[in-house]
Amino acid sequence: MIIRLSKALLVCAIALLATLVAFGNITDYGSNYAFVRHVFMMDTIFPGATITYRSIQSPWLHQAGYIAIITLESMTALLCWAGGLRLVCGLKQSAAVFNRTKKMAVAGLTLGFLTWQVGFMSVGGEWFGMWMSQQWNGVPSAFRFFVTIILVLIYLVQRDVELDE
Repeated sequence: MIIRLSKALLVCAIALLATLVAFGNITDYGSNYAFVRHVFMMDTIFPGATITYRSIQSPWLHQAGYIAIITLESMTALLCWAGGLRLVCGLKQSAAVFNRTKKMAVAGLTLGFLTWQVGFMSVGGEWFGMWMSQQWNGVPSAFRFFVTIILVLIYLVQRDVELDE
């Protein structure tokens, strides 16, 4: 039972993280929007970098990108909360039932991984050269997030066995 509870709580911990990130982005919209704007504009990467042709200068695209990020973070939070609660409700179920209750949590963790690994690490970090910016480099934070998420996902998908009587 402790392993099942552990899995449920770890999914809820990721849900809390995604909730706090989304909440921060919504309630401190201006500060966090500035981050996205500078990444898209590529105005703080190494001088002379030859990838600046990739920059996006349009404010409406900055807004759309930021709203997309907030949406993905919020969806990650909702899916992980729903998945974590389903796991808690299924703690005493048979192994087959408990293993099936993981689907929502797997979806939430997968979306979270994709948000931070693809969105921040690949697109922001590599396509927009965010790693070159001293002021607006979110790569280390994104790495911490998606590694934590993938570790929880790997742990969660380990098949659970029947509970001891």
